[in-house]
Amino acid sequence: MLLVIDIGNTNIVLGAYEEDKLVANWRMTTKTPRTSDEYGLFMYNLFLHKGIDVNEVKDVIIASVVPNIMYSLVNGIIKYFKTTPIIVGPGVKTGINIRTDNPKEVGADRIVNIVSAYYTYGGPAIVIDFGTATTYDIVTEDGIFNAAITSPGLKISANALWQKAAKLPEIEIKKPKTILAKNTITSMQAGLVYGYIGQVEYIVKKVKEEMNLPDMKVVATGGLAKVIYKETDAIDVYDPMLTLKGLKIIHDKNKN
Repeated sequence: MLLVIDIGNTNIVLGAYEEDKLVANWRMTTKTPRTSDEYGLFMYNLFLHKGIDVNEVKDVIIASVVPNIMYSLVNGIIKYFKTTPIIVGPGVKTGINIRTDNPKEVGADRIVNIVSAYYTYGGPAIVIDFGTATTYDIVTEDGIFNAAITSPGLKISANALWQKAAKLPEIEIKKPKTILAKNTITSMQAGLVYGYIGQVEYIVKKVKEEMNLPDMKVVATGGLAKVIYKETDAIDVYDPMLTLKGLKIIHDKNKN
C-alpha cells in the first residue's frame, strides 16, 4: 500500500492507494504545530478508523509547500509507518520537463498537478488549482511545463474584505442567486464569486490566445474549485483527486 501526502498552506490531504485504487483519503489542517508523535499517531489512527492495517503501508510520497513542518512530519512517518518517504523535489523523476526561468522555485504541488493532468488527460493543458492561492499552470503537448500564473485565492480575497473593511462581516463563500445583490452579504458573495469566474475565464482566454491553442484542455482541482467549475464553460474537467493521482504517478516512476 502507498500513502500519498499533499501538504498545502491550509490543508494536508492524504490518500491510501492499494495498487492503482485510491481506497481512502483524508484532510487535516496544516497550521496547527505538531510533534512527530502527534503527526504519526494522527495518521496512524486515520488508518485504524478505516480498518486499514498500517503495516500494509510500504511506501510514502510527499509533496509539500510548507517546509517548517517537514521535520516533524517525516519523523512521525518513519516512527509509525516504518518507512522513509520520497519527497517531491530536485532529483525525483516526474516525466515532465520544467522550462521556467528558475525550475527550482516551482512548488512541488504545481509539479505534481502538471504531472497528473498530463498523464491523465494529455497536453496541451491548463491546470487550475483553487487553493490558498489560485494557480494556473501550463503544460505543452510534449510534456513541457513552461508558464505559470498565480493569483490570490478565494479565501484570501474574502479575508481581505472583512479584515480591511471594518463594517464588512465574515461570510460563507458561495454564489448568490443573482448578481444584483440587495444586502451586504450577498453583495460580497456576488463580488467574490462572479468576480472570480470572470478572472478564470479571462486568464484561460488569454493563455489560449497567446499560445495560439484554442482547444487546450482546462483541468481544475483544489478545495474551492467546486464553487467555480460548474459556473463556467472555461473549465473542461474538475478532478478533486488530481494531486493525489499525481503523487501516485511520480511514485511509480521512481520505483520502476
